[in-house]
Amino acid sequence: MRRSIIILAVAASLGFAACNSLATKDAKATEDAKPKGKYYCTMHPEITSDKPGTCSKCGMDLVERDTK
Repeated sequence: MRRSIIILAVAASLGFAACNSLATKDAKATEDAKPKGKYYCTMHPEITSDKPGTCSKCGMDLVERDTK
């Protein structure tokens, strides 16, 4: 019985550690992939511009990116 509890405790702690490291990696990847333009297309976020305009793929107006 004691052995089962120890095994479960170790497995749980390893699981929490793995989840934490994945979240940290995802946060760093998001920071590294910051968009370059101030304006972007809501349908095609990869289309960016430094000034207002329209999307080259769909023609929608580019919207200002939230800079907070």
